[in-house]
Amino acid sequence: MKVLMFGWEFPPHISGGLGTACYGLTKGLSTFPDIEILFVVPKMFGDENRSNIGLIGANNIPVRMQDVRISGFLKELQKIEVGVNLLPYVDPEIYEKYSQTLSTGTNQFITSDFSGKIDFSGGYGKNLMGEIFNYALVSASIALNRSFDVIHAHDWLCYPAGIAAKYVSGKPLVIHVHATDFDRSGGNVNPAVFAVEKQGMEIADKIITVSNLTRNIVIEKYGIDPAKVVTVYNAVEPVEKYDGRLKKFDEKIVTFLGRITMQKGPEYFIEAASLVLKKMDNVRFVMAGSGDMMNKMIRRAARLGIMDKFNFTGFLKSDDVYQMFHLSDVYVMPSVSEPFGISPLEAMQSNVPVIISRQSGVAEVLKHAVKIDFWDTYAMADAIYGILNYPALHSIFKKHGKQEVDQMKWEISAKHVRNIYFSIN
Repeated sequence: MKVLMFGWEFPPHISGGLGTACYGLTKGLSTFPDIEILFVVPKMFGDENRSNIGLIGANNIPVRMQDVRISGFLKELQKIEVGVNLLPYVDPEIYEKYSQTLSTGTNQFITSDFSGKIDFSGGYGKNLMGEIFNYALVSASIALNRSFDVIHAHDWLCYPAGIAAKYVSGKPLVIHVHATDFDRSGGNVNPAVFAVEKQGMEIADKIITVSNLTRNIVIEKYGIDPAKVVTVYNAVEPVEKYDGRLKKFDEKIVTFLGRITMQKGPEYFIEAASLVLKKMDNVRFVMAGSGDMMNKMIRRAARLGIMDKFNFTGFLKSDDVYQMFHLSDVYVMPSVSEPFGISPLEAMQSNVPVIISRQSGVAEVLKHAVKIDFWDTYAMADAIYGILNYPALHSIFKKHGKQEVDQMKWEISAKHVRNIYFSIN
């Protein structure tokens, strides 16, 4: 079976869990001899790992406008403007800044080079929706000139691409919901994003969600038939034994790693840190990541008088992430609404006990993790204090957590996805 798969990012050029999940799933699917994947991204940088799949960039595909007509869309895609760069991972604040309206009426014009290729640069810009629909335009051209059996589109940025491919080919469409705007916005959804998400869900032949938490949102908030929605949990990519640097200090390290946005609950982490520091001094808290709330969190830590025990690292990549895990004694993910959450699995794989919010999809599958409500900073502080001060407790979560997460393989998730492909063909 040939799969035409659309994504928005692919390692090493990732901005969050979406790219990590796409890589893990495609690698898992590649273990099945009857599955062949062509993975499309808006831009190819040239250093991607293409050992397991075919990988092409939309920026390398010439488009002949007279051959592309897609009716039944938000509008007829005859001409679309490309005036911006791609935004690989979208927070609601950034989306609001760069995309205020959804075009549904007038025709616009593309900008391409002499060969008809659209230049996707991979940065930020002023018209995110225009960029998304240009990707759909190129995706339709790809679908017209490729042979495949099923279409798989990852997350809302790629739903229009998947829809376009379905319309021109007649092949079944699977969309993969890694998050919804209800997660990103805390319920104050952007109408334009919601419209794209809902259209993708309604047109798709099957919907994969990363947790039952997300499945319920799809059914209840978007009005989708439950029979159409299937949960397939994420997994974690095995890593080779990491030869990290040893600690050269005695302080315990408690780590938050993720986008510093409302969705991830960074303010609750800081409040819990303040409570812990009232009971013990031999501990340091690290907030690794970047986001629109970073400056606010720095100011809050300063007002609480804990900046001497707090570090803000900024965004970490690849080896730096694992270095951080290997320096950590506890990992905390206090997300307000987390569709799944791969980072706790990565921490457990690195022998780090984890504390996660009950409002996360990963809480549905993990047994050897401390689970708290994101808003209960006292319970979070108690859990941090207990793991740091009771060696037996730390050892139990470390040992059994590692054993548990080692069984969560992408090949298992991929088998479920493969079965979905064959069920709609």
